[in-house]
Amino acid sequence: MATSDHQKENDVLSDEEATTAVLNRLRRAQGQLAGVISMIEEGRDCKDVVTQLAAVSKALDRAGFKIVATSLRECITENGGDKCRELMTETELEKLFLALA
Repeated sequence: MATSDHQKENDVLSDEEATTAVLNRLRRAQGQLAGVISMIEEGRDCKDVVTQLAAVSKALDRAGFKIVATSLRECITENGGDKCRELMTETELEKLFLALA
């Protein structure tokens, strides 16, 4: 699927390697969540369900941190400061980061 320059500028992540890593983590979390749902439907032990749910939560957190970290790196290292300032204020960025904490 081809993307225009405008679409590329607004991508969540322009780093293909980071995008792949995030998508892999999200797909893994999706599979784990499906497993949690099945466990609940089967009446599995609370401890096992909560353990798997914690794994899903951690996978989602790691994906979120990867997105924020990669975006920050791109802003700092690729002269994207002006672009980054246009897209998000410092306060908005702080709120986004703290939402993951």
